[in-house]
Amino acid sequence: MLGWLAREKKAPGWFAISVGADAMQFAHGRFQPGAKSLISAYGAQALADAQGLPKLAHQMKRGRYECAALLRPGEYQLLLVDAPSVPREELKSAIRWKIKDMIDYHVDDATVDVLDIPPPEGAASRNHMMFAVSANNEVLQEKIRQFERARIPLSVIDIPETAQRNVAALYETGDRALGLVHFGEESGLLTINFRAELYLARRLEVGLEQLTDESAARESALERLAVEVQRTLDHFDRQFRSVPVTRLLVAPSRASGIAESLKARLGIEAQDIDLCDVLAFMGEPPDKETQWRLFHHFGATLRHETKVL
Repeated sequence: MLGWLAREKKAPGWFAISVGADAMQFAHGRFQPGAKSLISAYGAQALADAQGLPKLAHQMKRGRYECAALLRPGEYQLLLVDAPSVPREELKSAIRWKIKDMIDYHVDDATVDVLDIPPPEGAASRNHMMFAVSANNEVLQEKIRQFERARIPLSVIDIPETAQRNVAALYETGDRALGLVHFGEESGLLTINFRAELYLARRLEVGLEQLTDESAARESALERLAVEVQRTLDHFDRQFRSVPVTRLLVAPSRASGIAESLKARLGIEAQDIDLCDVLAFMGEPPDKETQWRLFHHFGATLRHETKVL
């Protein structure tokens, strides 16, 4: 997503980095088709001394790696739109026109990228949809300046939805769609994959704060979660009747019993996942807490697009 910089010869793989108020989190990995993809480094670094990024730049030997900055929710919008019937070279201009009233800043101040949703076999052409990814230029420019000050050359700016798609693709089997849900502190992210493509993404209004509550509020949160997931699956079924969702995966977190609850309430196969089953880690494998915290960083390292729109 949102890639624009010239490419030099780099070491294989991607270095995915996000910067928060107090710490920077990162992972380096390499997608390996036909084998477990390798995560060669991961961790977090405090920014209290304002040297976190420069220190990481030194460890990275600066320009050696392809680097991706991972945006946080609130720094971008992912919008579902009808695919415009225009020549390829006019696609992004047409998408910008479509979303101009859907974003809360002027479209001239937006950087826009596009993710195609290939219509499944047998689907009507009128159902051809696309995702538009939009971010305010001020947000992106500040992000770029942040990395430039540390002399870390950015190749792309990525988003959690596509990172989560990359992880889900490792679990796909057969010709069926696959759901994956990851929970942050205040909300969740549900994505649906088909043939390694992102077909649906929805923010859920249930997070770990509610799901780890020891009171009766947890039961209420699990019920609300089941309702939100069911509505999403119903919507997906209406859009893509030829592509059933037969399995739902729950990303690692400190909350327990979510997969069992969804299976009981929705009657769908649901299971917790452990990234060590599908990824190889150089050195000590990450525990469940680390897998949760760096889940989207690991996913962002698995970029391997062979074509762009």
